[in-house]
Amino acid sequence: MRKWRHREVNLPEVTQQDAVCPAPIPGPGLSAAGLQKIWGAIHCQVCPGAPAWPGSPWHEEMGLLLLVPLLLLPGSYGLPFYNGFYYSNSANDQNLGNGHGKDLLNGVKLVVETPEETLFTYQGASVILPCRYRYEPALVSPRRVRIKWWKLSENGAPEKDVLVAIGLRHRSFGDYQGRVHLRQDKEHDVSLEIQDLRLEDYGRYGCEVIDGLEDESGLVELELRGVVFPYQSPNGRYQFNFHEGQQVCAEQGAVVASFEQLFRAWEEGLDWCNAGWLQDATVQYPIMLPRQPCGGPGLAPGVRSYGPRHRRLHHYDVFCFATALKGRVYYLEHPEKLTLTEAREACQEDDATIAKVGQLFAAWKFHGLDRCDAGWLADGSVRYPVVHPHPNCGPPEPGVRSFGFPDPQSRLYGVYCYRQH
Repeated sequence: MRKWRHREVNLPEVTQQDAVCPAPIPGPGLSAAGLQKIWGAIHCQVCPGAPAWPGSPWHEEMGLLLLVPLLLLPGSYGLPFYNGFYYSNSANDQNLGNGHGKDLLNGVKLVVETPEETLFTYQGASVILPCRYRYEPALVSPRRVRIKWWKLSENGAPEKDVLVAIGLRHRSFGDYQGRVHLRQDKEHDVSLEIQDLRLEDYGRYGCEVIDGLEDESGLVELELRGVVFPYQSPNGRYQFNFHEGQQVCAEQGAVVASFEQLFRAWEEGLDWCNAGWLQDATVQYPIMLPRQPCGGPGLAPGVRSYGPRHRRLHHYDVFCFATALKGRVYYLEHPEKLTLTEAREACQEDDATIAKVGQLFAAWKFHGLDRCDAGWLADGSVRYPVVHPHPNCGPPEPGVRSFGFPDPQSRLYGVYCYRQH
């Protein structure tokens, strides 16, 4: 650990002659007389003949110019630097712990512990991201530390500050305001609780513990339980650029899937022969059964990749990711078949809303919704979920079947509604 030492240098009294053309200036640790010598030196080199003393007009004009070189002098003490918190190099910060200040951590190691396994949860829930710290060897007296939580950059998105804390004081940032706080129930426990989880909350989080000039950090990976589904435009395949893909996923209660999420879905059996956008702006598709239109029968099963594509110029389908629900999706028992408009109204009369595609997939995946009845959804498509395949309900595999986007005026279908708990 770096030690800071404050040193005063006694300088001879400054005379008027010194001010006009001063002697060489000593090194760090300037006294008031030494500062006057600096004024004199600047005066001699920059503006001979002008008054060099503080309080003169020349002094006021040159004040800003002198600020920068003074800040750069190695003996300038008490200047802050930023690392999530402001620190001071002065000797005034020696009231921590048992009074030994920063010298206390000489030979003592700060250790931060976070879980190695990924944490899984669902949208709308609350989750605790564990983080603890300790000292090796252990310290007898408690120390005041600074805590910083942030969300790491992924797929081109910038890092996000989540929360910073010193003692009982804390501050949260951005979309996390009002949803996060530290769990400080036990000594050295600085775990973060996130409430009302959102789709965009999944990812990797950093926990940093700062003790004076010493800091250590750990990572926690948060994954939402969800389901990946391909989404295609009503106008046919390959209609979305990347930004349009983001928009349609959001409209269906989902986000664009990451590669990790698509790969996990492929491991669970997802087989889809149309290429779609992923969160990192690559275009890929999962194949379980190699066949001619999907790369050829000679290729092994896997996730095929077209690599990165231009976000605005290139057009594909999109893979969306929806998480488990807090509410309930159900098929509305109605005496008659409905048009799309009538379907929306019927759900409203039942104190619900017409379900989105992502909500139907999540209900099929996590709630076991199993119906052989085709129903309208919010995007104008008609689909039905099958958990246990049986005769007259389509292919022999489980899944969400699609009738595409029929005429909105047709009265051939029921409706799936969503009611939030």
